[in-house]
Amino acid sequence: MADAWLPGAGRLRSKHDGGSLRGGAPRAVWHTSEHNPYTISARSIAERLEQQGSNAHLVWNPWSGEIVQMVPATNAACLLPDGVGREGRRCFQIVVVGFAREPFTGGALEGLEKIVGWLDAWQVPRRWPAGDPLPSPEAYNADRDRRRWARGGHFGASQVPHANSPGPGAIDIRKITGPEPPVEVPRPRIASGEGAPLCDPDGLLGRRPQTPDRAPAPAQPHRPAHVQASSRP
Repeated sequence: MADAWLPGAGRLRSKHDGGSLRGGAPRAVWHTSEHNPYTISARSIAERLEQQGSNAHLVWNPWSGEIVQMVPATNAACLLPDGVGREGRRCFQIVVVGFAREPFTGGALEGLEKIVGWLDAWQVPRRWPAGDPLPSPEAYNADRDRRRWARGGHFGASQVPHANSPGPGAIDIRKITGPEPPVEVPRPRIASGEGAPLCDPDGLLGRRPQTPDRAPAPAQPHRPAHVQASSRP
């Protein structure tokens, strides 16, 4: 079983309860703190969230690689509004120390592999159902479609239903989860006749007709029974 607490991360266990998780596809939501990662630490952001009565699962400074965990994976965080953070059997909320107007994927990403590997262990699919997050301020008007949200996977905060955040901005999602695996299209199967078993067309193309070892004997002409062979005079 995956670890509820990310190995190697610092801890600042929150006293605020995000409620029980309701089940469904697991997902991860990426936020930005709107602070300069060169001048403020992940722990400082975690402390500010706690003082404000809020929390996230992880606070991450991508420049220094510092990660601070506030909530175990088995509990809901309370950063998202209207209980949205309780949807899914896992709903990880990750606050990146940075700005929505300056996508954090354009700089150092120290510690990212550790975070994504942990999310993999909790079976968060490496996909972005809502596509690339929009830049700020366009992200305030982003589509927050519930059908895409229900699929699970990775989302920007600007793509979450009922949320009102521009974060994380126009990040390069491929730098976080890599390219999405290609969809496998099943090979067509062709029926060789009504009631006949289905066959592989490639197998048919590669099959050569069998040649008999020797030619068959010519057929004898049919002779009626009443016709007798002529005799010599």
